[in-house]
Amino acid sequence: MPKRKTYIMEHPEEVIRLELKTDVKALRQQARWCGIKPGMRVLDVGCGAGKTTSIINQIVQPGGNVIGIDYSAERVAYARNHYGNDGVSFYNRDFMRPMRGIGSFDVIWVRFILEYFRQDAFSIVKNLQRYLKPGGWLCLIDLDYNCLNHYELPTLMEEMLQKMMRFMEINFNFDPYAGRKLYAYLFDLSLEDIKAHVLAHHLFYGKLALPNLYNWMKKLEVNASRISGLFQDYPGGFVSFMEDFSSFFMSERRFTYTPMILCKGRKSLKS
Repeated sequence: MPKRKTYIMEHPEEVIRLELKTDVKALRQQARWCGIKPGMRVLDVGCGAGKTTSIINQIVQPGGNVIGIDYSAERVAYARNHYGNDGVSFYNRDFMRPMRGIGSFDVIWVRFILEYFRQDAFSIVKNLQRYLKPGGWLCLIDLDYNCLNHYELPTLMEEMLQKMMRFMEINFNFDPYAGRKLYAYLFDLSLEDIKAHVLAHHLFYGKLALPNLYNWMKKLEVNASRISGLFQDYPGGFVSFMEDFSSFFMSERRFTYTPMILCKGRKSLKS
């Protein structure tokens, strides 16, 4: 298995970003599509700050419980302090490797995780499906054409954005096209009753809500700062690009969208 690269969004405000960007209503709808319901035992993979885990725990009550796992000890500690209760447990685990002491699950929820592991995604999914109960569901949710759909983006900015994303693919193991691959992962693992669904995750036009502005500008700031050398051909360099994108993104004429793809597959009862 390829060695995991550094999480590209690692920065001091990451917990804040994860908290603010979570759309509770949308998350509940996605969980219902995945078949999460009262009484189930659910694994939330890459739980981050723990807010999503807490919401899923509300859905599985009464009688259910949720385990959140993340390889960031700092975020696991935050999740325990803010969202730990009788129905929720958080563990520091590397989901790319065998995990002891977590048991098996009715549903394994993998949302916005595989995009950060372009080379390792199928290996991660293959490892996780071992923890499904017979008849349990593996639910994969991720974005496609991530950060790349904007109108009317000036040509130089669009070229720069494409260049940035390609650099992130090669050097930081990021996958802007993770969503389109999810069905194939479940198919290749011979899961049954595979279903797929497509929604708009980002759909921005007119006035932009402040949490969305913060999320996007923070993502751009963190990632662009890591690759500031790429901006030598952009007029004014890195600083000017950030200013130009901010102006574009805050324009009420701007149209930005990102497809979200949901896939689920059931483990055979004979397993």
